[in-house]
This record gives sequence, structure tokens and C-alpha cells, in this order.
Amino acid sequence: MHKGVAICAVAQTKVVRRNTTQRFQGMGWEIVESLLGQTGLDFSEDGGIDTVLSVSDDVYDARTISDNAMTDVLGAHFRCEEKVAQDGAQAVAYATATILSGHTDVVLVVGHCKESQAASRNQVTHLSFDPFYTRPLGLDGVTAAALQAQAYLARSALTERQLAQLVVRARQRGRLKPVSSEIVPVTEDEVLGSPLLADPLRTLHCHPVSDGAVGLVVASEERARTITKTPVWITGVGNCMDGFYLGERDLGSAPALRTAAERAWRRAGITAAMGAFDLLELSDPYAHQLPMWIEALGLCPEGKGGEWVATDGPDRMHVNESGGTLAGCPLLLGGLWRVAEAALQLKGEAGAAQVPNARRALAHGVMGPAGQLHSVVVLERE
Repeated sequence: MHKGVAICAVAQTKVVRRNTTQRFQGMGWEIVESLLGQTGLDFSEDGGIDTVLSVSDDVYDARTISDNAMTDVLGAHFRCEEKVAQDGAQAVAYATATILSGHTDVVLVVGHCKESQAASRNQVTHLSFDPFYTRPLGLDGVTAAALQAQAYLARSALTERQLAQLVVRARQRGRLKPVSSEIVPVTEDEVLGSPLLADPLRTLHCHPVSDGAVGLVVASEERARTITKTPVWITGVGNCMDGFYLGERDLGSAPALRTAAERAWRRAGITAAMGAFDLLELSDPYAHQLPMWIEALGLCPEGKGGEWVATDGPDRMHVNESGGTLAGCPLLLGGLWRVAEAALQLKGEAGAAQVPNARRALAHGVMGPAGQLHSVVVLERE
């Protein structure tokens, strides 16, 4: 891919455990207002925002066709609006495709999710399983991740102490971000002593319930240069979905991520992943997944995830300097939030979490039981 599409602006709400002061429309408008203010754009037919992409979920919003409640907020009642459900990084790929196709020049991407509205996130993820064979077994996102964790820990020699270290680091990094003010630091012993949910996963191994919204303005090269002085170019995208049934998959590895990454590398002109990135933002809803994804990306030898953690791999490679999904972020928005954080880094707007002189970043999204769907986005600055 050539440098024909750029992220021009980024906006985030605070991530809170329970937002009782705003409906999701209010959260979305907070994002829209910020993006319009940053860019000077409007919704006029001549030179304004052409297309709107929303990210939401019917179950979390407790309504069918969840984007229907957002069209007025997003300025989409007289223009094209499309909805992306599941991983929010798909919206970035969608925006890129619409611009490269010549269909549009400026796309507004806004995602929202209030996980606290659900009686239980486990009930939500339970619905993603087959209703005849696997749902009756009680499978949900946590139990599927636990099966994956068992397989991966046995394969990688990753220890429970190292899992705890990853949780501690995620929360330390997350507290550097103003939007993550509710993050509570924890110790390794507190992680190891937290309630067991599904062996080997404990409560603090899992991403906390979160409410929040995030958005981007994405534009063609010509328009981007008139909107911002610091465009972040989308130079590669790739995705891949693994098998639906857990029994069909090798849960100790992530071949779908490997394939998604290879597609993104090819489009970005990257021949070797090792050393290609100044920072990585990976969606890690569960503690064991960070080293697991690193292996699948080819940034660590297979089966050496435990060694990667032991040798300060996350710090050496600047992985999830924002804290990642594990520090707090709605699962639905994980990939979109990771793209936003990577773009802020490349713009030099990451504050206390800033990686010096960062020029190329990788952002990753994941969704589905035990990491079924993976999305990879390569971002670069001039």
C-alpha cells in the first residue's frame, strides 16, 4: 500500500468502570465534538466529512441495529453510515478501503461500548458460541481463554508469577494515561491471590469491566495534508479468522494472527518483523495473550514466551506503553483503541507514555473465543 490514507486526529473519553452520567450517545458526541474541534471539519457536503463508520454491538447496547441510535449524533442522517461490530480495528481497515477505492475522502470513525450495562460480560460472550453443541456446556470468553492459557503455558514455560508481572506492568503503564484515571495499581501477590475464575485464569488476569468511547478522522493523502501537520499513514492492514469450534483449533498457538500479520507486512513492504517497529499496541484481554501474540507475530521464537517476559521483552520492544486492553478498555473497542494509542505515539501526543522518536508502529485487535479473529494495522509517520 502507498501512503494514500492517514489518521488525522484521535479522541478518547475516560475509561471508567461504570459511567452513570452519560448515555452512550453522550459518550459518542464527546468524541465527535473533540474531533471536529481538532480538525475544523464539519458535515457540509462540500469539503466536509463524507462517510461515517460506527463501532457498536447490539447486545451491549441492548437494542437491535445499535447504530440506529447513533446516526444523528454522528452527523450521518443525510450521508453514508456503516456499522462495524466485533473488533474495532476492522473499522480502520474499512475506512482505508473506502478511501483507496475512491469512494470517499474523509471518514469519521467512532466506537462506543458500555460493558457495565450488561448483567454479566460472560453472558454476552456466551452468546458467541454455537447454541446446539457448545453453548449448553456453559462456554464463554473466560472459559475459552482459560483453555487457551492452559495450552499456551504448557508450551511456552510461562509461569503464573510472570502472568502476575504482566498484570502489574499493564496497570502501571495505564496509570500514565489521563483517560485511565480509575486504574488501581496491584502487586504480584494480589494478582496471584485474586479469585480463580477458570484455571489458570484469576480475576486480575482478565481485563476489567470498562465503559468508554474512541474515534478517529481518517482521510486521503490530499485531504490529510490540509487537515493536520502530523498525519499518521496507514501503510498496511491484514486480518484473518480462525475456526469457529475450539476443538478444531490448536489453542496453544495463534495461526490466524500470523496470517493477518503476513498480509499487513506484505502491504506495508515489511520483509522481517523483528526490528521493524518502534512500538506495538496489542489487544490483550487476558494476561497470557501478550507473549502469545508476540510469538505469533514472529517477534519471539515459538515456545519462548516465558523467556521473552523474563528478559524484559515488553519494555525492550515498547509493547503496550498505554497499558493495553488488560489495563482497562471495552473489549469491543480493543483494536480501535490500540490504533488510537499507536497514532498518538506517532503524532508525539502520548504524554508521559511517549516513546521517543517513534516512526513505525503496529496496532492489533482481537475478538472471538480464544482469539478467533485477528486484525493488524501498520502505521507510520514521515
